[in-house]
Amino acid sequence: MTMQPTIETFNLRRLSSGDNLALQLYKFQGKPGQKTYIQANLHGAELIGNVVIGQLLAWLSDINPEDLWGEIWLVPACNPVGMNQRSHFFNSGRYNSYDGQDWNRIFWDYSTEIDEMYEFAQENLESDVKTIYKAYLAQIKRKFQAQVDRRHQSCYIPYPVKYQQTLQSLCLDANHVIDIHSSSNQGIDYLFTFPGQEEATKNFLLDVGIQVEEPSGYTFDEAFIKPWLVLQETFRELGREIKFDVASWTLELGSGMRAEPQSVEKGVRGIKNYLVSQGIINSPDFPLKETVNHTVAFVQKEQIQKYYAPTGGIIQNCVDLKAVVQKGDVIYQILELNKQGDPLEVVSITAQQSGFIFDIGINQGVNEGEYV
Repeated sequence: MTMQPTIETFNLRRLSSGDNLALQLYKFQGKPGQKTYIQANLHGAELIGNVVIGQLLAWLSDINPEDLWGEIWLVPACNPVGMNQRSHFFNSGRYNSYDGQDWNRIFWDYSTEIDEMYEFAQENLESDVKTIYKAYLAQIKRKFQAQVDRRHQSCYIPYPVKYQQTLQSLCLDANHVIDIHSSSNQGIDYLFTFPGQEEATKNFLLDVGIQVEEPSGYTFDEAFIKPWLVLQETFRELGREIKFDVASWTLELGSGMRAEPQSVEKGVRGIKNYLVSQGIINSPDFPLKETVNHTVAFVQKEQIQKYYAPTGGIIQNCVDLKAVVQKGDVIYQILELNKQGDPLEVVSITAQQSGFIFDIGINQGVNEGEYV
């Protein structure tokens, strides 16, 4: 006996042409257990997650329902507006072209209600973890619904708000959230992870993990996990150590506008390995033996150094992805096209600190101040 998903469609936006943009949700239901939510393509150019979800759908469809504990929800192409944005043949859907906002900087963060959270922790200081979890989740849902109701009492709402509310409503009660991205440029395979998830990080079998110690709360992954992290810290301040069974991940797989086969394979393998390692799925093929000894190079988000062009020109002799560099090494040069009667000049840019390269801009023609 195998599973077939329940499919639901959510209309997002009716266009002036009369066409509708929609989300499609695939639900796999097993025995009682936890909820896992997986989505892809929140940024328009980051296509690879759709291929990963396609392969996961095929894999899950061959699994016996008795081998799934809980439910798995999958949403490919979760941002159809951004996905269909074009400038020539480039996909420019990282930002909403109407208001300039990054599509992954618009989400609602319950943890801003800090006084409410402190009162909740005090009232539940002696309660068991399961009771606390259920009560807190109910509180988050009530506050979220109040936000929805308040906005809908106005003269309708801007599309980004409707979109944010629709997408976020699907994962509020999840235990595991996996948001699949890629670099908008040329990038390596890595993931973002949060405090308390270090041991589980290795299950994805990726080599690099960016640790977000203090999540801002307005990205999709941070908006989900931050309220739980803040509540844990609030209990800690009141003298009680507590850990909720929730986790949030952003997988960054390869480069923008591409679905590189090696990155697809890593993403599919890692998610399968994670689901089985967490006891969500029973499979004879996972977890893989190398999981036990797999090591992840953890990097603090604050350690990331971005380089912007100090002048305009053409990038040349740029170091490769994954290259290890030492402080003072030349990492790229700019051929400066002077127009003041001076000869052309080559400007060398050196590394300000030692490290490795994990992201490189696609366009090698840069204006001063643009990302390299």
